[in-house]
Amino acid sequence: MKIFDSHLHIIDPKFPLYENNGFLPKAFTVEQYKRRVSGLNIQSGAVVSGSFQQFDQSYLINALDLLGDGFIGVTQLPVDITDEEIINLNRRGVRAVRFNIRRGGSESVTELSYFADRVYELVKWHVELYADHQALASLKSKLRKLPAVSIDHLGLDKSGIPLLKEFVGQGVKVKATGFGRVDFDALVLVSELYKINPEALMFGTDLPSTRAPLPFADQHLFDLRACLGEKATEQICWSNARRFYGFVS
Repeated sequence: MKIFDSHLHIIDPKFPLYENNGFLPKAFTVEQYKRRVSGLNIQSGAVVSGSFQQFDQSYLINALDLLGDGFIGVTQLPVDITDEEIINLNRRGVRAVRFNIRRGGSESVTELSYFADRVYELVKWHVELYADHQALASLKSKLRKLPAVSIDHLGLDKSGIPLLKEFVGQGVKVKATGFGRVDFDALVLVSELYKINPEALMFGTDLPSTRAPLPFADQHLFDLRACLGEKATEQICWSNARRFYGFVS
């Protein structure tokens, strides 16, 4: 089974890193990522900027160059970035802008609607949100108006499951990632969300699982396959994300 890893981080100390709430991550280079997933059939994926990378683009462009065709970038941008800079990032393989509401390091959420409309109109990017239930609830009216949006790590909180189901029913995409970050049975929720909207979910390893109580294990993927069956797993692990990130198949 081919896999699109919709959420991975590359941490290369050769490029700028910024301490976040007293945390500075260990290195996790492209070569380390490749070794870690060598037993999985990952052929494509999304490199996601973390809070500890803020607005640095140099690490991301380098990572995409090393990973090659099939991998795209999800970055964090300052509000004063020019259209030309966004277009250039698009040429280099970036396909989304991230708002890290939970950890910081990204632009303020007050710029969410403006940025979402701007990048979608300019280069057809979507917006990705790392946010818990409280933040998502406060943004409910805004999210309904966004042209394209995805939510990280199954929304994180058990209390947010009803709202997440509502979003999925309205076409919002959700990353089936960070199983070791959530306070509920991830497989049960994934199964329920798939029934609501089979095209909504996108699997990702979340490697190297920085600050996660339980890091990603290959068994998470095997459990997903056993729980949902071949057809649903293929959608969640490949075709849903490939379409959302602009690939043909």
